[in-house]
Amino acid sequence: MISLTLLYRRLIAFVFVAICAIPTGATAQNSLKNVVTTEQMRAELMAYAPDGADAGKTVWVGLQLQHAPEWHTYWKNSGESGQPTELHWTLPVGVIAGDIAWPVPKKLPTSGLVTYGFDGTVLLPVPLTITPDFKPSVLNPELEIKLQASWLICKQECVPQDGEFVLRLPTKSSTALNATEFQNADKARPLALSGPSSIAIDGQTLKVSVPGLPAALQGKTLELFPETPDVVDPAGAWKQAWDGAVWTATVPLSPQRSSSPDRLPLVLVSDVAGQRSGFGTLANISGTWPTQAATPTAPTGSLAVTKPASLPAHVPPSFWLALLGALLGGMILNLMPCVFPVLAIKVVSFTRHADDRHGHHVSGLAYSAGVVLSFLALGALMLALRSAGEELGWGFQLQSPAVVASLAALFTIIGLNLAGLFEFGQFVPSSVAVLEAKNPAINAFLSGILAVVIASPCTAPFMGASLGLALSLPSLQALAIFAALGAGMALPYLAASWSPALARLLPRPGAWMDTFKHLMAFPMFATVIWLVWVLGQQTGIDGAASLLVLLMGLATVIWALTLHGRARLLIASFSIALFLVTTWAIGKNVVHFSEPVGSVASTERWQAWAPGKVDQALATGAPVFVDFTATWCVTCQYNKKNALANTDVLADLDAKKVTLMRADWTRRDPAITEALAALGRNGVPVYVFYTPGKAPVVLSEILSVSEVRTAIAGL
Repeated sequence: MISLTLLYRRLIAFVFVAICAIPTGATAQNSLKNVVTTEQMRAELMAYAPDGADAGKTVWVGLQLQHAPEWHTYWKNSGESGQPTELHWTLPVGVIAGDIAWPVPKKLPTSGLVTYGFDGTVLLPVPLTITPDFKPSVLNPELEIKLQASWLICKQECVPQDGEFVLRLPTKSSTALNATEFQNADKARPLALSGPSSIAIDGQTLKVSVPGLPAALQGKTLELFPETPDVVDPAGAWKQAWDGAVWTATVPLSPQRSSSPDRLPLVLVSDVAGQRSGFGTLANISGTWPTQAATPTAPTGSLAVTKPASLPAHVPPSFWLALLGALLGGMILNLMPCVFPVLAIKVVSFTRHADDRHGHHVSGLAYSAGVVLSFLALGALMLALRSAGEELGWGFQLQSPAVVASLAALFTIIGLNLAGLFEFGQFVPSSVAVLEAKNPAINAFLSGILAVVIASPCTAPFMGASLGLALSLPSLQALAIFAALGAGMALPYLAASWSPALARLLPRPGAWMDTFKHLMAFPMFATVIWLVWVLGQQTGIDGAASLLVLLMGLATVIWALTLHGRARLLIASFSIALFLVTTWAIGKNVVHFSEPVGSVASTERWQAWAPGKVDQALATGAPVFVDFTATWCVTCQYNKKNALANTDVLADLDAKKVTLMRADWTRRDPAITEALAALGRNGVPVYVFYTPGKAPVVLSEILSVSEVRTAIAGL
């Protein structure tokens, strides 16, 4: 049997907490310095402190972004798509960071969408206030500034990137090397207007009135940039005019308006002979906001995302269908390849209680509780992170290399235990082992947690639509769907544990259980191989090799701890020290992303998906098939090697001249997350056919050759 003692419980709890705690995101370059370089961007942290950085001074710091040709990033309001650059500072006590002093933006060409942002070179300056509470070291009087920045850089495709930066400024000396850059950034900021601007709500439009603009601008055409997103429709038709010295405009409200503010900050921009000048104003809003419309359906063939409007408080009829779909999807999840490794634990556990009906009942209930509570915890975490602005979906935890590596370590330990190298009881006091043996329900509960950790990357049939709807529902209704998923997954085991007929069919405990236990070590090791492969897709060959070295070191430590006598002390001490030194030396390779590639590489048959690319292909009259996938999704890989590689399917696709695209979600990609949301989905795999003039056709999560060929025939 599988003995899960206190150590085992702590291991599983550690991994589950790690999933909840480790941030997601694709790292462009992670060494702490003031320059980060990628294929698309050179980012540098700069400072300007001409009077030093001691108490009472204001220091300017800023992230300078040098975009490669035709690439761009986004302003604080990105428009119809995109994501603003975010700066997160780590500063000494007594140093306070202000907001970004955003330069004047420009409208960007983004696949037919209206977006606001920057290309070329731009500096995003931030003021740091040095208060008397700042106490620099007497021996080394300097101000250490750390920055973690994230940005979305786009061309036709979009690549989420981030980087870590550090600057150390002398507190008494002048730092003015980048004076020109900060002076130019100051000139690029919009000038504040003194006049009282106003906005009147008129049906589905806003009547804007801005006085106090320079007389030289009167009669000229201006650009309008609202700082608050999702209030004004960036792509809507609007009019402007001059009423004497007052500039007026009529602008349409956004169909996806998500707020009803009392005031709206605006930036007006004039462009005369290529010289752009900006003017900022805060307009008071009068009138009654119209009722917010329901979330519109995404246009045919479009992967542009619209943010949902407020939803009614009552329970929509679709909620009950989603609840049923979640229950069925959870049941089918037990058949997915992701969950196979945990079946070893459950089979042995069932056999253990073959003659103990009460123990069988308790085990089933405890396992079900572990599954349901784990689904609720993951669901609540995902909802909380999304409400905080993170673009995440189901399976988001495996987009973090640290989580993948932690799972690989956990499964290595479980595999070694199943193979007979050690028993967890060897490493804990006998009193703890006895306590564990008297409480088998704890083992069953932790098995439920482990099953969810393994199953979470998978999306079973019926599950996708339910998860997609969950994200548009109020929190309690969304959590009910996650609970239904857990209940569905636990239901077969719960029913089996309470079925006398099934109990009679179970084999009796015997010597065969040791052989079966050893055999089940190999699915665990197969899972480790898969996790190492997933990590290699994220961190490169160095990351995968480093993880293999660390797993070997971990196995050596466990083996050393099973020895006896003086050899155990000597060999175990040496192996633990070697493991710690190795972890310190190469551990960074395991948790840091390699240079981001943004999406799967194009091949002769398949193209890399990018926002707007589907619409471009549809404009030529050709149908499009998009495979939303990820390397950590086992179902995705199964479908890719079978139905999507079938010669008959490929021949049918060629005959219909279908454009094939793959959207790789292995790393966090807000554009793909939004595209999935537009389809009512929140996880992979998702397979979609687009045809000009028709609604998108979403196929099932587990593809069959016949289903794909039938869909192709209907194009």
